[in-house]
Amino acid sequence: MFKKLHRQMTFFCTLITSLILISMTCLCLLIAERNTKERSYISFSDNLTSIFSYFEEQNVISHQWLLQMESTYHLKMHILDNGNPLFSQRLGSSDEYPPELFEQARDIAYRKYGIDSSDLSYRELSYNHAEFKMHGEDSGEYYASVALIPKKNGVLNVTALYSLDAQEKELRHQRLLFASIDVLAVLLLFLFSWHFTKRMIKPIRESRERQSQFIAAASHELRSPLTVILSSLSAMKMADKEQAEAFSDTIQAEGQRMSRLIGDMLSLANADNRSWSIHASNVEPDTLLLQTYEKFESLASQKGLRLSVNIPDEDCPACSMDGERIAQVLSILIDNAMSYTPKGGQITLSLARSCSKLSYTVADNGPGIPDDQKEAVFERFYRTDKSHKSKSHFGLGLCIAQEIVKLHKGRIQVKDTPGGGATFTVVLPVQNTFTNCSST
Repeated sequence: MFKKLHRQMTFFCTLITSLILISMTCLCLLIAERNTKERSYISFSDNLTSIFSYFEEQNVISHQWLLQMESTYHLKMHILDNGNPLFSQRLGSSDEYPPELFEQARDIAYRKYGIDSSDLSYRELSYNHAEFKMHGEDSGEYYASVALIPKKNGVLNVTALYSLDAQEKELRHQRLLFASIDVLAVLLLFLFSWHFTKRMIKPIRESRERQSQFIAAASHELRSPLTVILSSLSAMKMADKEQAEAFSDTIQAEGQRMSRLIGDMLSLANADNRSWSIHASNVEPDTLLLQTYEKFESLASQKGLRLSVNIPDEDCPACSMDGERIAQVLSILIDNAMSYTPKGGQITLSLARSCSKLSYTVADNGPGIPDDQKEAVFERFYRTDKSHKSKSHFGLGLCIAQEIVKLHKGRIQVKDTPGGGATFTVVLPVQNTFTNCSST
């Protein structure tokens, strides 16, 4: 499923980004081509203006100058002096263009712009000219200019043609360059999309895997008490009254165990759905710790464990927090420590404060947690000791504690206890400003 999703997302991302890229490239190419054509036409017009001004001022036109102008400006001119081809024209290279092209240009100038090249009586004070683009009879594209220049002894008719073959070649090269860049860009976009979507899908795939593992682990945990309940029910049918009561107690205990597990799973489901909220109120941190200590003191004594508490000598002002939830976190940590600390061990509860934070600490001198497992202990259904099968623990407590601490915008961490064991520290931000603040 994820491979198919990866391919589909890669295709979709590449397609959308490529369409945007190609559209922008086409727009840029269109603007670039238009600017190229405008510059070319303006250059053609300016060059012809200079040439026509020279014709207007000079009475003698040399053949060498004419060839130089044609070579410099990459155009060809056909000149009629009072209707007759200029003598130098026959010696030039204008015959590279068919005479029909010049006739076609003069015909267009007459029909569209009213410039009559056959009018030998033209006597205006300045020359009259027109520049335009034409499609030649030889299928070529040209810029053309036709001008009538009055002279003392008649009229000079100049027809100039500028082939657009070089311009079209430049535009084709430009289009090929843009297309090559687009192809390369699309390829790079594909590679980027492939790796980017793979990274995007990775958290989803991992979440799916964790969900599957969670369901499998939950099913396994639920199966154990359910098996005991069903076995006890079957045995009750054939047992006497005393045995039936024992089986009844077993069923009740296993039912309560299932209820705790389902409650834990619902808590985590609410946390995953962002529907788990806290109800903050003013709570005295030291009072909360002492109440938790008193709740576990007798149980610790029954298990042969020493439970002690350390609180600051100064009074701790009330802080805004969900007292029930924080008490639940402390209970989880103490219960977890009592479960793994051997008989005769020591569990210490501590509270420290500063101007900006509170720190609750639960330290034990049990077997401790290896460094490579310190992060994993907060995962669901995780146990550091795989052989530890306490029916009161499902491997969800620390995960629930972490979610509660996150709701308070705090953090929970574990480190080694000096001399051996594990120390869990819950750090909570405090909104209040304390007086006589001391460092944590």
